Amino acid sequence: MLNFTSALYLGLYHPMHTLRPWRQFTTGTPAALTRPSIASNVVNQLAALQGMESAAIGPSTFHLFWDLFGILAQKRITIHLDDGAYPIAKWGIERAAAASVRVKTFRHHDVDRLSKQIHRTKGKRPVIVTDGFCPVCGQTAPLADYLTIIRQFGGYLVIDDTQALGILGHHPARYKPYGLGGGGSLRWHGIQDPHIINICSLAKGFGVPLATLSGSGKFVRKFERTSDTRVHCSPASIADIHAAEHALNVNRLKGDLLRKKLARNVAQFQRRLRDAEIIHQGGAFPVQALPVPEQTAEQIHKRLRQHGIATLLQLSCGNRTPLISFVITARHGNAQLDKAANILIKVFNELSGSFDKTTLAE
Repeated sequence: MLNFTSALYLGLYHPMHTLRPWRQFTTGTPAALTRPSIASNVVNQLAALQGMESAAIGPSTFHLFWDLFGILAQKRITIHLDDGAYPIAKWGIERAAAASVRVKTFRHHDVDRLSKQIHRTKGKRPVIVTDGFCPVCGQTAPLADYLTIIRQFGGYLVIDDTQALGILGHHPARYKPYGLGGGGSLRWHGIQDPHIINICSLAKGFGVPLATLSGSGKFVRKFERTSDTRVHCSPASIADIHAAEHALNVNRLKGDLLRKKLARNVAQFQRRLRDAEIIHQGGAFPVQALPVPEQTAEQIHKRLRQHGIATLLQLSCGNRTPLISFVITARHGNAQLDKAANILIKVFNELSGSFDKTTLAE
């Protein structure tokens, strides 16, 4: 089975022999009381990588979002949520909603609608919540525009940058579509601002089940002082912290080479789709989504699996139409990509009586 469902974009697996050994898996002590010495080094590297003043780590983005919105709920705020945001941020927002914080949604990446919505909400500081990059539509969020709005009111821009961390970086260009460094969306846009709170999982680009919250030094210190999960939940394990250390070392030494290989893989797969006149979206990002008719989406997905190709069946972030998504990584070889494209073309030809390929763009 050729797997096109893994989000380990750079192909980092972290076998045990590549990690610094550990004497115990966990300290057994709440993160609020102690921080392993190696964690300080990892935290500092993560903050610098993203261009942020300071950072904290947690076992998952859920832990961090839960704490964050518990803290923000104590302020006079209104939350403005991008309706295409990833569910985990929404789960954290539910905690604030339970504390009577007003939550309003706005259409995916719609700056004008968001601006009007915020101007109608008087007396409370706005908190805009968005993903830094949407892999479904293949678009970066208009972070600079969001930040301009936030600065007028002294609120916060909260970003889930899980997809972009490890992939996007500074100074993107035609010959380096992901940019350099892998620091994420803020590096991509060249943005730094104390109004930003950035939350990322390392589980995709860097292949580590660990998460980071970064922002101004003042806010991160407050977060660490008042976090609930840092008191009541188990901290990130020593093994995960060592894996994060390894991922950051690999990124520093050959991350740009891995991103270059990944970009070539995506370009190769896209060429095959274009040659077969198969509509696709996702830009240069490794998630390549194919809009398909609703009546045949599940059939196409099952038929690909029968031919040994594992893909994702998703819904678009706009009109909620079905998508067949191929998640491409730096570990995929040329022969694997060609085989997947050949089988995809074969399946589409087999089902050509069920739909017209030109309808896939609708």
